[in-house]
Amino acid sequence: MSASQYALNAALLVFVLWSNLGTRTVTRRRLLVPLALVAVAGVLFLGPLPTAGGDRDLVVLGGVVGVLLGVLAGALVRVRRGADGAVTATAGRAYAALWCLVIGGRVVFAYGAEHWFAGWVGEVSRSAGITGAAAWTTAFVLMALVMVTTRAAVTAVLAHRTPAYSLAA
Repeated sequence: MSASQYALNAALLVFVLWSNLGTRTVTRRRLLVPLALVAVAGVLFLGPLPTAGGDRDLVVLGGVVGVLLGVLAGALVRVRRGADGAVTATAGRAYAALWCLVIGGRVVFAYGAEHWFAGWVGEVSRSAGITGAAAWTTAFVLMALVMVTTRAAVTAVLAHRTPAYSLAA
């Protein structure tokens, strides 16, 4: 992993935490900005999806894990409607911890794959038919992009399904 990739992961973490922690009004813009960023990142960081050998399975696994993590991230956000009718989303420590673990885990894996346990990654890759580092990179990038997209979708669904405010609630 290059210095720019480490910086990109750090910037992603800072952005996710800065833009989501606390209570925020759910607006169309708040839901669409992450999707626009995912689209740009997809163009910049995803090339042709590797499909040789076990590459396709690894990439699909990255996408599935991204969906699961996105659903979990969305479940950690409290969505409610206030007396003014505005829908708000509140994210706290558990949400921050999940993102720190996911992004930190990706960085640790990438560093470890190059330095601490390169042999193990090579063995796993050979036994699973994974053709090289590009498949791992694609799987992790796809996981991140799908996680962001799924979290935005979960928030949108929860916001849409939030009942109108009532004094009885």
